[in-house]
This record gives sequence, C-alpha cells and structure tokens, in this order.
Amino acid sequence: MDALIIEGTEFTPDVVMDPGSNRFEMSGESRPENASKFYEAILNWMDNYHSLRYWRDSKFDDNSNSTVFEFRLEYFNSTSAKFILDILKKIEIFRKDDMNVTVKWYYEELDIDMKESGEEFASMTGIPFEYIVV
Repeated sequence: MDALIIEGTEFTPDVVMDPGSNRFEMSGESRPENASKFYEAILNWMDNYHSLRYWRDSKFDDNSNSTVFEFRLEYFNSTSAKFILDILKKIEIFRKDDMNVTVKWYYEELDIDMKESGEEFASMTGIPFEYIVV
C-alpha cells in the first residue's frame, strides 16, 4: 500500500501515513480553508488501510504488528476538530476489529487546552491515549 504524505503549510498539518515505515503522524497547525477537501484524502486512505489490515490480520493472524498514530498538533480550529474526531473514530474501528493500534497525543507542558482536547477525544472514542509532554 502506498504511503500518504502531505507536506504541511501555514494552514495545514504535515501528514505521514506510511505503513512501509510504520509511521503514522499528524503535526503542525490545522486550519485549512477547505477542511473537508483536505481531510477527505486522509479518511479515504484510512479506509483502505483498514481493509488491508483487516484482510492481512485475519488471513495471516498477524495482529501483533502494532500501529501507533501520533498527533503532534500545535493548534487546530473547530472545523478541523470534527475531522480529527472522524480520524479517531476510524482508529476506534481498528481497535474494535482487534487490530493492535495505539494513539499518542503530544502537547506542550503549558498548553493545557491541547491536553484537554486529547482527553475529550479519548473520552468520545473510548480510545486510551498516551499523553506525551514536549
């Protein structure tokens, strides 16, 4: 499966979804002008990745391969929050299908709002987050 690499801009985050290197990360700021268009590619890629993992894990009983999604966001607007939640809901489906998936949520020590956002996302999805201070 091809990696999805989106180079960040002033308004959009860097996105790396690379099963080859087992690197799944969003970092930077997320306040795109057209959030739906920006996040559509990520959500579609995740659907395809889920299908691949579901097939591979069930056929080869290979759910030992851990996937870690890392969120290193400095800022996101309310529209982006909706799509970040959509991404996390897809991760929740991975977990319900017994795929070994974890979420790491990075935040700056003084940015309590970012930590609380992670806690709210975790609460809404039921995914246990690992919180990491940077």
